Amino acid sequence: MILKHVDLCSGIGGFALGFDWAKLSKPVLFCDIEPWSRQILKKHWPDVPIATDVKELANDPNGLIPDCDILTAGYPCQPFSQAGKRRGSEDDRHIWPHIFSIVKAKRPSWCVFENVYGHVTLGLNEVLSDLERESYATRPFVVPACATDAPHRRDRLWIICRNVADTDIINRRAVKKSKQSKGQTWRQSPGNSSSDVADAQSKRVQRHRASGQQKPQSYAREKVSLCSSERPRATTWNVEPPVGGMVNGISTWLDEPGDIPRVSTGVPHRAQRLRGLGNAIVPQIAMRIGQTIKEVM
Repeated sequence: MILKHVDLCSGIGGFALGFDWAKLSKPVLFCDIEPWSRQILKKHWPDVPIATDVKELANDPNGLIPDCDILTAGYPCQPFSQAGKRRGSEDDRHIWPHIFSIVKAKRPSWCVFENVYGHVTLGLNEVLSDLERESYATRPFVVPACATDAPHRRDRLWIICRNVADTDIINRRAVKKSKQSKGQTWRQSPGNSSSDVADAQSKRVQRHRASGQQKPQSYAREKVSLCSSERPRATTWNVEPPVGGMVNGISTWLDEPGDIPRVSTGVPHRAQRLRGLGNAIVPQIAMRIGQTIKEVM
């Protein structure tokens, strides 16, 4: 089944492109305030209507927005970005309340949102609380661009939400999948971040319980709270002494390729392209999210 997709703060269409690759959905409405981004959207999806302002849509969501199965938004990051003043809800560009009012009115089965890493410590609690109050199960992830082998890190927060108001439907699907598994038992491999339970049957754990000692740390799942103000410890890279394409003493892993041209000539709309790419999501990550949603539908 192909879902109907409403894409707010669309940019140049990263969500629509990724979901199309995953064969998850087709867009039925775009919205972006930047004229150049709207030109790109119109070129690649000529039959899809494009709105200009999320606030206007929020004033009449039932009249201006078609019914949809999935809603996405890479809403403005400036209120939360470490590169800005981090004014949060006091920033004029803070439009989460308008997006949330659209979610309440349309109640899609799925929502996926994207923002900068700084949103973890500023504003994320509000977003999750709003959605969960409206019967959406939420799960935030930090996935960098380098997870798709991109040559830069670009940490980004992804929030995946599922409408669980109709629990009967979800329970029926769970029972159906349980029957399909035919009694197979799945066990999470050590270190798998999707496991929420340690191996309670481990002989080593039982010995420590019998002796009254605390469960060994190695058997507890290491979790980093997304709501913590402490950033997870980064991987340590060996520092190479030779001078590369950047600064002496920086690991060659961080070096940019030497054949990147430093001057651009004859590239039309270069400034707009750079801005569009800078604001864009990584469509390969959206594709993987789309594939995962398909697996649990």
